[in-house]
Amino acid sequence: MAENRSIHGQWSSRLMFVLAASGSAVGLGNIWKFPYITGENGGGAFVLVYLACIALVGLPIMMAEVMLGRRGRQSPINTMADLASEAKASQIWRLLGWLGVVAGFIILSYYSVIAGWAIAYVVRSAAGTFTNVTADGVESIFGALVGDWERLLAWHTLFMVMSMLVVARGVHHGLEKAVRVLMPALLVLLLILVGYAFNTGHFQQGFDFLFKPDFSKVFYQCETIAGAQSCSFTGEPLLVAMGHAFFTLSLGMGAIMVYGSYMPRKSSIAGASILIAIMDTVVALLAGLAIFPIVFANELAPGAGPGLIFQTLPIAFGAMPGGRFFATLFFLLLVFAAWTSAISLIEPAVAWLVEKRQVSRTRASIACGFTAWLLGIGTVLSFNVWSGEEYQLFGKTLFDLLDFLTANIMLPLGGLLIAIFAGWVMTRQASADELRMNNAGYAAWRFVIRYITPLAVVLVFLKAIGVL
Repeated sequence: MAENRSIHGQWSSRLMFVLAASGSAVGLGNIWKFPYITGENGGGAFVLVYLACIALVGLPIMMAEVMLGRRGRQSPINTMADLASEAKASQIWRLLGWLGVVAGFIILSYYSVIAGWAIAYVVRSAAGTFTNVTADGVESIFGALVGDWERLLAWHTLFMVMSMLVVARGVHHGLEKAVRVLMPALLVLLLILVGYAFNTGHFQQGFDFLFKPDFSKVFYQCETIAGAQSCSFTGEPLLVAMGHAFFTLSLGMGAIMVYGSYMPRKSSIAGASILIAIMDTVVALLAGLAIFPIVFANELAPGAGPGLIFQTLPIAFGAMPGGRFFATLFFLLLVFAAWTSAISLIEPAVAWLVEKRQVSRTRASIACGFTAWLLGIGTVLSFNVWSGEEYQLFGKTLFDLLDFLTANIMLPLGGLLIAIFAGWVMTRQASADELRMNNAGYAAWRFVIRYITPLAVVLVFLKAIGVL
C-alpha cells in the first residue's frame, strides 16, 4: 500500500500520540473500576495476574489496532475496506470498522451521563456538601442526583458540549491541545491525592493490599459454613483480570485505530503501545494508592463495589481534615479522565462523516454529538422515570442493556476480529512492514496475536455472557 497521510491531520510527535492514546485508555475504568475490582478479588495477587493479562491480551491487540489504523490512514470503516482489498479479502471486513464506530458511539451516549455525575460531585465537594456527612446522607445525595432527570440531563449536556468543543477543533487544535493539558493535569492531581493518602496513617496498609500478593485469594474462593471454612478452586478473578485488561485499553471501539491513523510513520508502534499500556497501568495503580489508604483510615470496605467512588469515598473525605479540598480534586480528576476518553469515543464517527459526506469537521462533530446526546437521554431516564419493571427488557433498563451490549458483546467481538484480521488475514509482509520489529519480537507478537490472544478474548466473551 502506498504511503499516505490522513486528511484529518497527524500527531506532531510520538509523545503526542502516546498522550492521546493514553488519554483514551485512562478513563473512569482506571479510577472508578480498577480499585473496587482489586478490592473484591484479593489485592496484590490480582494486580500481578492483571499485569500478566495486559501483556498477553491487551498489548498485542493494541499493537494490532494501531497498526491497522496507521496503515489505512482513515476512519476505521474506510481503513478496514482498504486493508481488506490489500489483503484480497472479503469486503465484509468493513463491518469490523462499523462495529468499532457504533460501539464507541453507544458507549459515549451513556458514558457522558456517568461523567456528568462526576461534574456534579465536583460542585458538591467544592460547596462542602460532604463535610461530616453520614452514610445515609451520602445515599440520599446520590439518590437525589440520579432520581432527578432534569439535573442529570443538564450535567449530561454540559459534558457532551465539553467533548464536542474539543473534537470539532481537529487533531492539532483540538485533540492534541486537549491531551497536552489534560493528561499532565490528571497525573498531577493523582500524585497530589497519593501524597494526601500518604499522610492518612494507613498508606502502608493500602500499599500492602495492592502489592503484597496472596494467591489463595485469586485461585480459591472461601466461605464459612457452620463455623468451618470451606475453600474451592475458582478462576473467576483470573477472568475478571483478563476482561479488565482488555477493556481498560479502549480496544475494539475504533478509538485506538483512528488515533493510530494520525500516528507519524517513523514512530515505533511496539514502543508506543508499551508506553501506553504502562501509563494506563500506572494510573490505575496510583488510583489504588490514593483510594485504599483513605478507605482503610475510615474503616470502610475495600471491596465495596461500584459504589466505592460515589457513595463510599465521600464519607471518608467528609470526615478528614482538608477533605473538602481533596474531594474536589478527586472528582475533578474523574472528570478529566472521562473527558480524554470521551473525545476518542466520538472521533471515529466524526472522521467517517468528514470522509464520506465531505462535511466540515465542526458540522460532523455537532451531528455526532447531538445524536449521542439524544441517545444518552435514554440512559438519563433509566435511573428514574424509566427505572420501573414496565420499562425493562430482559430485566434490564436501557442503560443496563447498552452497557451489556457494548462491554460484553461488541468490544470482545471487535477485539477478537482485530486479532484474527491482523494475525490471519493481513499478509506477513504488510504487518511486518508496519510494525518494523526485529525478527524475534515480530515472531513473538505474531504467535500471540494468532493463538494466545484470540483464546483469551473468547474466554472473556464466554464469561461475559454467562457461559463460564
